[in-house]
Amino acid sequence: MPDLQSIAFLGEWEGFRVVSVERRDPCFDRPWPEVWIELRPEFSPPRCSGCGGVSEQIHDVDERWIRDLPLLDAETWLRLPRRRVDCPRCGPKVEGISWLEPYARVTRRLAESVARLCRDLPVLQAARFFRLDWKTVKRIDKAHLEETLGPVDLRGVTVLLMDEFAIQKGHRYATTIVDPYTKRVLWVGRGRSRETLRLFFALLGKKGRQAIRAVVMDMNGAYEEEVRAQCPQAEIVYDLFHVIAKYSREVIVRTRGLEARRLRSGSRARQVITSSPWLLLRNKKNLSRPQDRIRLRELLAANRALLTVYLLKDGLKHLWDFRYPWAALRFWKHWYGWAIRSRIEPLRRFAKRLKPDLAGILAHCRWRFHTSLLEGINNTIKVIKRRAYGFHDDNYFFLKIRAAFPGIGR
Repeated sequence: MPDLQSIAFLGEWEGFRVVSVERRDPCFDRPWPEVWIELRPEFSPPRCSGCGGVSEQIHDVDERWIRDLPLLDAETWLRLPRRRVDCPRCGPKVEGISWLEPYARVTRRLAESVARLCRDLPVLQAARFFRLDWKTVKRIDKAHLEETLGPVDLRGVTVLLMDEFAIQKGHRYATTIVDPYTKRVLWVGRGRSRETLRLFFALLGKKGRQAIRAVVMDMNGAYEEEVRAQCPQAEIVYDLFHVIAKYSREVIVRTRGLEARRLRSGSRARQVITSSPWLLLRNKKNLSRPQDRIRLRELLAANRALLTVYLLKDGLKHLWDFRYPWAALRFWKHWYGWAIRSRIEPLRRFAKRLKPDLAGILAHCRWRFHTSLLEGINNTIKVIKRRAYGFHDDNYFFLKIRAAFPGIGR
């Protein structure tokens, strides 16, 4: 017969005493042992879970089975009466117990252990480890994240980084907003439209919107329009990565296609152009293999138009290296002149379209931020999503993202 006082001492079920302990061996429908511990309330009046006041009146009593942390190799189940009190302030309320949430079926310490495991494992693996339903584990982890993270603190935010990431197949996106100084994810919302961004600015408040001095983004028209409407004093800063990606799509890819169609089918020059399209899109310093560098030189030597757009791509990148707007503007005028005089139609069209957005590029001289931080965060978000095989609950997914990037002190 086990020592009930020792078990009560180890369990620390405040307000209850151990009446009996029974060990159940594995059987055909339950291949693991279980320990059943029966608890009874101490001789003290219960407290209301709403206001914490003592109540002598009992409304009703219901028996509950509660999971606790495993005892050695056995699942631990607690059987106890769950009382509802007639509270004069709150009405009928379940009894408040320090080690058990009002309507929970697991103890606080088991819930805390589940939440700790969910920091490093997907919900399904944590559920299998504790032999709990995955919905129960998800509910526990979500409640823990909501309690520990709380509402986001937007005080002192002066610069924003915003970008989108694919949340599902079929061109479904979500927007991420980050504080570049603290590297903290401030907000995540489904969609990439003005309406999506408007939700964040409503959360930011009037004073918060007036404090924003710069917003770093890609060349997303919806983002820019909403930022100018909500924070007219803020400078728009265009990111290098997205501008160069746009250049690659609209200039390099199209020029290569035009040159390939212009050349005679089966010619050596056409074969060189069509054989390695990715060489033109990669940075030269990222070509580690010697044969790739040789093929790039052959490709650029075979066609003057491709050589021109490739060299002007490197020149456009150099625009983000300047620290003084007047120097960057002078370089832009040279680059723009080269592009217009090139007589390469995709390049001329791109330069004309980029010219109205020059202010956002020159603003990088004053705000030396870029969205590479956000690209790294988005890569981690993809890992979180892939590890969990997707999320059906947006709020839970966004809480996991916030927990992964709590930020650093300024």
